[in-house]
Amino acid sequence: MENPFFSLCIVALAATPLVSAAADAGDIAEIRKEIKAIKDGYEARIQALEARLKDAEAKVDQAAAATAPVAAAPAASPVSVAAGRPVQSAANAFNPATSLVLQGRYANLSQDPNRYAISGFQTGGDIGPGKRGFNLSESELTLNANVDDKFYANATLSVTPENRISAEEAYILTTALPAGVNIKAGRFFSGIGYQNEQHQHVWDFIDAPLAYQAFLNTQYGQDGVQLKWLAPTDLFIELGAELGNGESFPGTGRNKNGANAASLTARVGGDIGFSTSWLTGLSVLRTRADNRESLQIDSAGNNALTRFTGKSRVGIADFVVKWAPDGNPLVTNFKLQGEYFRRLESGDLTFDANSALGAINTDAYRANQSGWYMQGVYQFQPYWRIGLRYDRLDPGSVDYFSNGLNLASTGFRPNKTSLMVDWSPSEFSRVRLQAARDNSQPGLADNQLFLQYIMTIGAHGAHKF
Repeated sequence: MENPFFSLCIVALAATPLVSAAADAGDIAEIRKEIKAIKDGYEARIQALEARLKDAEAKVDQAAAATAPVAAAPAASPVSVAAGRPVQSAANAFNPATSLVLQGRYANLSQDPNRYAISGFQTGGDIGPGKRGFNLSESELTLNANVDDKFYANATLSVTPENRISAEEAYILTTALPAGVNIKAGRFFSGIGYQNEQHQHVWDFIDAPLAYQAFLNTQYGQDGVQLKWLAPTDLFIELGAELGNGESFPGTGRNKNGANAASLTARVGGDIGFSTSWLTGLSVLRTRADNRESLQIDSAGNNALTRFTGKSRVGIADFVVKWAPDGNPLVTNFKLQGEYFRRLESGDLTFDANSALGAINTDAYRANQSGWYMQGVYQFQPYWRIGLRYDRLDPGSVDYFSNGLNLASTGFRPNKTSLMVDWSPSEFSRVRLQAARDNSQPGLADNQLFLQYIMTIGAHGAHKF
């Protein structure tokens, strides 16, 4: 539709020479009459279009009112509060957000992964570089949604390359508690450390640092309850506490009432100007083990099956610094991340020297061990990143000697260097190439080369800082 004022200007300009030439009052009156007729015509057309618009809006409102009872038919519909009054949720609120993460890889390893161990450390069973050649990695199916105005629920099912399905996480989370308090209950990854809460497909490298493998069997999760409090301050301050069954390494299931593991966390973070942000934290985990099995390497380099019963305490200090020009990470950004671990264990260690002859030896065991890693990841242009990580463990002091099994430190410190480059054409896809030299055992350096893909389909929430 033409602009009426624009048309009026055209008519006025066209009429000017006629008025100047004729200079007759009758002509002027005639021109004014024609201008008025044009204005009346446009006003009538505008009023007609406005009337049609109102009719169309009324029909849409009537259609929505007619379908509302059908959408609200299911009983016990969740109700939210807006502007001080209850509001019925939309029908699609009953459909949880669904995402599927697919992962696969190729691995070229110079050492046999079936003989992998970390010298000087008692570890669980799920560590090491994994199988050689082409393999399907862990896939994750996640469902989550608000239950109502007070609870949120999340479930992540893990499908392993061995075709086993397990509940990796399945928890509820409060959403309406006052004073910055939130409670999580169910199965979840513990909040200790920085990387522990992150799912594997979010990691910047294909594998976990050696410290996570040695002290937490790659990742620590449990069934229990978690409490977090966010302080009402400009500086980010968060405190947390957890109670759980403690069945994951370094603990074991104990068939008892109450909690078998407890942890405390504290985090502080903030911004430095517009381009830099930081976060640092401290965590402490206390748990117990009952006949926890481990493949141990003694000071002579021999493999030995051990069983530990006693207390295990793990402390973690972590930090992360992120930089992006003017706070915009789309083109260029850099992340520096590091964590320091210390584990104290005391109790009894059983060494099965020769099970066929029944030569089982038990003696007091005490260990004070530590480890750390540092990594930097730089996005040097859109879609492309490069990263470097260095891991190092210190076997520290180990007090145990029984009938030939000497676990005292030999002075060897396991270490690993990893270099990766990845390409992410979108936030849903990533292809990564990683090379590493793993010196977890003396004299047996493992040169590793990995090629990995990570693909996500469906709704996927934002990742944590």
